[in-house]
Amino acid sequence: MDRKMNVSYITLGGYVGLEKYSYVYFLIILTVYILIICFNATIVWLIVTHQSLHEPMYIFIAALLINSLLFSTSIYPKLLVDVLSEKQVISHSVCHFQFFLSYSAGASEFLLLSAMAFDRYVSICKPLQYPVIMRKTSVIALLVLAWFLPVCQFAGHAILSAQRKLCSVVLNGIFCNNSLFKLHCVTSNVTTTYGLIIFLNLVICPFLYIIFTYTKILIVSYRSCREVRRKAAQTCLPHLLVLVNFCLLGTYDILKIRLESHISKTARLILTLQLILYHPLFNPIIYGLKMKKIYKHLRGLFVKVKCFQISLNVFTRRD
Repeated sequence: MDRKMNVSYITLGGYVGLEKYSYVYFLIILTVYILIICFNATIVWLIVTHQSLHEPMYIFIAALLINSLLFSTSIYPKLLVDVLSEKQVISHSVCHFQFFLSYSAGASEFLLLSAMAFDRYVSICKPLQYPVIMRKTSVIALLVLAWFLPVCQFAGHAILSAQRKLCSVVLNGIFCNNSLFKLHCVTSNVTTTYGLIIFLNLVICPFLYIIFTYTKILIVSYRSCREVRRKAAQTCLPHLLVLVNFCLLGTYDILKIRLESHISKTARLILTLQLILYHPLFNPIIYGLKMKKIYKHLRGLFVKVKCFQISLNVFTRRD
């Protein structure tokens, strides 16, 4: 292969029925993207503007929702352009940049969920030490670590992958994910090993730590009074729901490349759309409805909006 193959455009071949349903795809994707921005931004705004929510747990939730916005922004604008274009293509360099952004955001989510698990562990299992351990500097350090580690590790992975020669320019997907490695002429042992190291560092280790901390929380809650059990259920259940949902979607994304030949193109498209449409909406809904303090402020916001609408209607009728 000549070097031109490495700077050419990659065709996104995962779309089905664009000729007939391009405007339907566009309306669905645009609607969901607007909802993702509105839902996530609303919860983040409530956390930022209300002093009662300036606690480590809610700060981590805000960071997680910002992460969802970053993930969606790395994918949705390109999708909107693609569904209305005659050819669905992306340059080789931009494809790797999209890969880097989306997977960095995904790995950051695991680390942020680990930080939440640590926060809940200290709050429930070591309540007297909580103010000392979860200081402002500790929260900032965990946030920096959650974003800095994935960015550094996936930057190296994307650079290594971008230097590989391509034997195909048709990607079986609608955005650049791990299917990108199937385009390489030869499988690189260095890239594969580096990918496994990233997987262990940013997925397996955080996941095992989360399981360990929530097991300890469960044991302590079971041995404690009803009030402690109620607090643990109220604050930990939303995190566990988000974790289970994210793990299921992440498992699909990892296995998809190996099961690609056994899944129809239509089924792959439906599953991929669920990955990018469903998950970024799931987090703000869960935290907005299940976290008592957030739900209280969210309900207050809806009441204010309703009152404003009534006042506006009365003013309009007078005119």
